[in-house]
Amino acid sequence: MKKIFKSFLIGIFCVINIGFTFISCKNNSTKSNLIPIEIWYSPYSSADAPLPDNWFGYKIIEEKLGIKLKAVALPEKTEERIDILLKAAKTNSLPDFFIVNQETLTEFVKQDKVARVDRMFGLMPRRSQTMYDELSRKHGQFDGLSYGLCQNGAISRNEGVLIRKDWLDNLNLPIPVTLDDYMTVLRAFTYNDPDGNGKNDTYGLGAFIEVNNHECGLGRRFSPFFGAFGVEGTFNSSKNNLGINVRKPEYYDALTFIRRIVTEKVIDPNWVGYKKDDFRDAWKSGRFGMMREQNAAFALESNYKPFDEKFPNGEWIVIDPPVGPNGHSSVGAFTQSYRTYAVSKRTSELGKLEALARLLEWMSTSGYNVIAYGQEGVNFTLDSDGNVTTKNLPDEKLAYTKKEIAPLLQLRNLVFYGSDEELSARYPTWYTRNGRQMSALKVLRDMQKRNWTQSTSIPVMPTELKKFLENGLLDFVTGKRNLNKTNWEDWLHEFDKRGGLDWEKDCIHRVEEKNSYTD
Repeated sequence: MKKIFKSFLIGIFCVINIGFTFISCKNNSTKSNLIPIEIWYSPYSSADAPLPDNWFGYKIIEEKLGIKLKAVALPEKTEERIDILLKAAKTNSLPDFFIVNQETLTEFVKQDKVARVDRMFGLMPRRSQTMYDELSRKHGQFDGLSYGLCQNGAISRNEGVLIRKDWLDNLNLPIPVTLDDYMTVLRAFTYNDPDGNGKNDTYGLGAFIEVNNHECGLGRRFSPFFGAFGVEGTFNSSKNNLGINVRKPEYYDALTFIRRIVTEKVIDPNWVGYKKDDFRDAWKSGRFGMMREQNAAFALESNYKPFDEKFPNGEWIVIDPPVGPNGHSSVGAFTQSYRTYAVSKRTSELGKLEALARLLEWMSTSGYNVIAYGQEGVNFTLDSDGNVTTKNLPDEKLAYTKKEIAPLLQLRNLVFYGSDEELSARYPTWYTRNGRQMSALKVLRDMQKRNWTQSTSIPVMPTELKKFLENGLLDFVTGKRNLNKTNWEDWLHEFDKRGGLDWEKDCIHRVEEKNSYTD
């Protein structure tokens, strides 16, 4: 009996030894047995360089997970991303894991180019709990089967109307409330030398064309002015006023007001040609004194610093959007957005789903700080409560909050999920050169409490129709086409002929079918 028990113990030790050997091999993988995983990601900061080839995280992932990771940044523009993905699908060269919009994912499901991801949820319990709730899982389903890993996208209502308070004070002007007040301030900022430098080099309003599905046409930067007339956003999803906004009479009135802003030359004339980075360089250079801007792009130390260095006594504040003739006021339209990722079918066929799930789960657990904040002791430290901080770093220039470190944190979109604890670390409090406290989190909360208009998910407008809409509105606002009732009605008729009416009917049908009204 003792002999049998001894043999049993030897067997157990052998099994344990084999297990430890397996774990050891797994955690100390050689180059030859690493599992290759390629991801195509959306950079966290489009203004900064992509993840460098010598990123320290690659080595950690090799040693901890036995994965040889390759991360490729996709362009910021959706159209460019779609083109790259469609070309890759045609040549069967889609990566293992990639960001994708809903329409392209739908097409890939039809073409059998992507893998089902249902079983991945159970392989990454922590990530699934924090990032994939019931609604987000449904968003990635087709006929009840999951093909998309959908996580909450950008933080909603994270933009607002900002104004140079120091310019208001210099000109002894009150904070504007109505549209007339706004025009008074825009004129003063343009023609009354608000910065006191004796030069005619400032403008009232700054903007650029930035559209998305629920803020088409002139885009989100002009939404507060459409909001003053109750026609903010592409589509009105309220039950009593259901339909596309561009067809409503108030839309013409809003466009007329914006045309007036352009005619009176109180908007930075470069707005038509500006890209996002140009626009942000302009406000940081003191070129204009009013804008709609995003909380982090404005108030994070790395983003605000160029402005602070040039204008240490300058000050921007968040204000309410303008009130229109009938009492309407809104920063713009918002909807719940999702950032969707897919897995190529080839990844599943090669048996790499488990490895990919292991990578994603690591990113949401022990690897979270690596992705979100960099190297502990170099880019961040932990306080006594385990919270991320930049205190007591050997070199403050390497803090995760510094702009120079941004390229190392470009995978942040893969892990951020928006908890209060996370936002506190993402948006740390700091102080300007003259000692004024700055907090992107406080700015966010301020922006979120302003008037906003909830919208609902609608089909993407066909590309050619979208171009016709954008070009037409731009022509009217810039004066290339005379804005009068006759020309406007003619243009609307052509919009409908090109598919506008059919698209609107499709939107109405989807809202009614899903009962997704917003009032």
